[in-house]
Amino acid sequence: MSPPVIPFALFVVIASLISPSLSQTCSSQKFTNKKVYTRCSDLPALKSFLHWRYDAENSTLYIAFVAPPEKPDGWIAWAINPNDVGMVGAQTLFAFKNSKGEMVVKTYDISSYSSIKESSKLWFDVKEAAAEFSGGLMRLFATLVLPEKGKVTLNHVWQVGASVTNGFPAKHDFQPANLNSKGTLDLLSGESKTDASGDSKVKKKNIHGILNAISWGMLFPIGIIIARYLRTFQSADPAWFYLHVSFQCSAYVIGVAGWATGLKLGSESKGITYHVHRNIGITLFCLATLQVFALLLRPKKDHKYRLYWNIYHHGVGYTMLILSLINVFKGLDILDPATKWRSAYIVILVVLGVIALLLEVITWIVVLRRKSNKSTKPYDG
Repeated sequence: MSPPVIPFALFVVIASLISPSLSQTCSSQKFTNKKVYTRCSDLPALKSFLHWRYDAENSTLYIAFVAPPEKPDGWIAWAINPNDVGMVGAQTLFAFKNSKGEMVVKTYDISSYSSIKESSKLWFDVKEAAAEFSGGLMRLFATLVLPEKGKVTLNHVWQVGASVTNGFPAKHDFQPANLNSKGTLDLLSGESKTDASGDSKVKKKNIHGILNAISWGMLFPIGIIIARYLRTFQSADPAWFYLHVSFQCSAYVIGVAGWATGLKLGSESKGITYHVHRNIGITLFCLATLQVFALLLRPKKDHKYRLYWNIYHHGVGYTMLILSLINVFKGLDILDPATKWRSAYIVILVVLGVIALLLEVITWIVVLRRKSNKSTKPYDG
C-alpha cells in the first residue's frame, strides 16, 4: 500500500537556495588535479555531474564524477556495467572518508544486491584513482583502461549514500532519484541517456499507491463507519447494509488491483524488498478475501451462530482497519513524494475520525434513550 507522498521536498528546495554548489552545472566546475576533460554531462539524478576525456587510440578513459553525498560522512560511486543497464553487474568506484578522515577510492564488483565485494580486478583496469571533498561535494577522479577498443557507448550507473560502516559503504536509499541514476554514455558524442524504465517504474509505484490509498485507506474505513453507526437508526435499515457492502466490495476490488500492481513491481525490482509493507499487504488481501466469502455464509439475525459470526466479522474488520492504515503510511514512507500528499491524507483521516467520534456520541445517546424507554427492539451492535 503506498500513495504518492512525503517529506524532504522543502528541505531540498531550501538547501538548493542556500548552497550554490547544488545549483552548479558541469561547465561551471573547475578542478585542481590539472586533468583536462573534453566532455561533461549534468546527470539527471542525484544532482551529479560527470566529466570525461576518451583516448580512443589507447582505449583510456579519464573521468571526474562529482556529487553531494547524503551526509558529510557518506559516499559517492560511479560504475560501468559491461552487460546491462543497472546496478547488478556494475564495476564500481566508491569514494568516501576512511577512519582517519582521508578521502579514499575503493573498487567493488557488484555481482548482486546481496553480494557486494571489494575487488582489485574489474572489467576495466584502474590506472589511478583519487578523491576529494569540499563545498559539500565529493569528487572522484580515475583513469580507466577499457578492455574493448572501439567500444564508445557504455552503460553507467551512479549513486550516493549516507554512511560508511567499518570501511564499507552502507546501503543507499531507494527513492526515485536513486533508482533512476543509470543510463548510457556515448564517449565520443557526449550524449548521456537515462533508462526510460525508471520513469515507468515510478508511474507504476504511484498507481499502486493511489489505488491502495483509495481502497484500504479511505473506502474501507468509510464502510466500517457506515456499518457501525448508521444501523443504529431504524430509518436507515436496510440502506446502511447495502451501503456498507458497496463500499467494502469497492474497496476490495480496487485494493486487489493495487495489490496486483505491488506484486508486479516486486517482481521487476530484483534485490529490493520492503518486507513489512509486502507482508502486511499480503495479510490484508487474505483477510479481505475471507471477509468476502464470509458474507456468503452470513447467518440470519435470529440464528444461533449469528453472534459468533458477528464476533468474527467485526474482529477481522477492525484488524484490517489497523493494518490498512499502518500500511498506507508505510507506503508513503517508501514513495516519498511531496509533503502535501501525506498532509492531505492525514486531513482526510482526521475528518473521518471527527465524524466517527460525533456519531459515536450520537449513537450512545440513541441507545441509552431506547433503553430508558424500554424499547422492544434490541440494539443490534
